[in-house]
Amino acid sequence: MRVVIQRVKSSKVEIQGKISGEIGHGLNLLVGIAASDTETEVDWMIRKCLDLKLFPGENSNRWDYSVQDIQGEILVISQFTLYGDCRKGRRPSFSDAATPETAQLLYDQFVSKLKESNLHIATGEFGANMQVSIDNDGPVTLILER
Repeated sequence: MRVVIQRVKSSKVEIQGKISGEIGHGLNLLVGIAASDTETEVDWMIRKCLDLKLFPGENSNRWDYSVQDIQGEILVISQFTLYGDCRKGRRPSFSDAATPETAQLLYDQFVSKLKESNLHIATGEFGANMQVSIDNDGPVTLILER
């Protein structure tokens, strides 16, 4: 499982010109599911996304707070292209990505478990062509992998 985690001032996702999900201050998560992923990876990634200290204190540049600590918001976007392998040839191979059926099941579990945090969780639509607007704060962008 791979997640590109971005600290944002705001973020939104549009599908066919209509806003599907929108957040203010918090995290934008681009989520890729590998063929080998299980609920174990989902659980680990949930804890990591919710607990990572990525937000500074009021009078400090030190990152002292998690998204839960600040009661931030989270936008989750499915992105199978995170498993695109570009090492050979000129066209990415997606052989390490989960099948759409498996990926959707684990993505839905990921979103459902995030919602247990009682934070505002917004999403795109699995498998849709989406336009994502990200107002990256910092910029802070990290890649989490399990």
